[in-house]
Amino acid sequence: MKVYDELVARGLIAQVTNEEEIREMIDNGKATFYIGFDPTADSLHVGHFMALCLMKRLQMAGNKPIALIGGGTAMIGDPSGRTDMRSMMTKETIAHNCACFKKQMERFIEFGEGKAQMVNNADWLLGLNYIEVLREVGACFSVNNMLRAECYKQRMEKGLSFLEFNYMIMQSYDFYYLYQNYGCNMQFGGNDQWSNMLGGTELIRRKLGKDAHAMTITLLLNSEGKKMGKTAKGAVWLDPNKTSPFDFFQYWRNVADDDVLKCIRMLTFLPLEQIDEMDKWEGSQLNTAKEILAYELTKLVHGEEEADKARAAAKALFAGGADDSDMPTTELTEAQLTDGSIAILDLMLACKLAPSKSEARRLVQQGGVFANDEKVASIDVRFTAEQLKTGVKLRKGKKVYHKAVLA
Repeated sequence: MKVYDELVARGLIAQVTNEEEIREMIDNGKATFYIGFDPTADSLHVGHFMALCLMKRLQMAGNKPIALIGGGTAMIGDPSGRTDMRSMMTKETIAHNCACFKKQMERFIEFGEGKAQMVNNADWLLGLNYIEVLREVGACFSVNNMLRAECYKQRMEKGLSFLEFNYMIMQSYDFYYLYQNYGCNMQFGGNDQWSNMLGGTELIRRKLGKDAHAMTITLLLNSEGKKMGKTAKGAVWLDPNKTSPFDFFQYWRNVADDDVLKCIRMLTFLPLEQIDEMDKWEGSQLNTAKEILAYELTKLVHGEEEADKARAAAKALFAGGADDSDMPTTELTEAQLTDGSIAILDLMLACKLAPSKSEARRLVQQGGVFANDEKVASIDVRFTAEQLKTGVKLRKGKKVYHKAVLA
């Protein structure tokens, strides 16, 4: 199967411009494409995962990825999918986040001479002269058309700042700049970016002529992927210090039955023939599919050793009585104890199982907290130093496990 056909078969393609030409370029390794990542945090999360996997697939087929870090556009803030304005970040925070992104991307993409490139749009956007931008770029955009774009329409009722209104122009300018200076002839992005991406394609044609070949593709679930990054316990990060390999494994192990085969198809590198056979699975076989999904993705992000540990720890929890040494663990100090013990609410905060005491109290009172497989009956429950030296295994709800030990 050709590369483009495989992307379609895996459910990765939603909309394209000039499909036949795009197909020919991708299949023959002629695409130099970019995907943008705004550094709004110091780690990528699972919402970025599909884009990273796509870049890896296309690079393996001979195409050249450009990872665009939005150090410049992050100073404006993308209004897409937002009901309010993003918080403004300092240049120092943006620079730190960019460095973190690069380190994580190197696990997926091979950078170097003639391979993938990483660029930061701060390098060209921050030096632009406002009047020159208005004359050179602004004249190519219709305000009427911009206001019809979905990314702006959903913000009009609550108020769209002029700062954010410029985001489409800046993102379009990125493609224009990359086309001229890096030979970038294709851009990928999520459904929520379609209007911004079309703006970049149109800008190139307006400025460089109708024969300029600039291609646009959207990923089917990238906008949903951004939602994937958030769960009831917060974001699911690729940084192991923010989301442990075990919690990362558990996140994918607990996807809905209806989503597991879709995720395996889109996100893993298992052969389509093998996945097609799994399409016939039902009932308890879906749990096996979830374990395969969780293992394959944990291996991709954290390596085979951590994936093995996470899988073993998960089996230990559900089998009972097995080795739980790889369970996420918090080490407490004597200073955290009061009169030789610690209250359940304080212990939950120390283990980051609740963001506040009030939330921890609510969880306990609703019967959602367990210690060593027994329901915590009261917010007055305390754990002694002796218990903690042995280790207290906590469970929040049905799926979140954590161990507390006294160092």
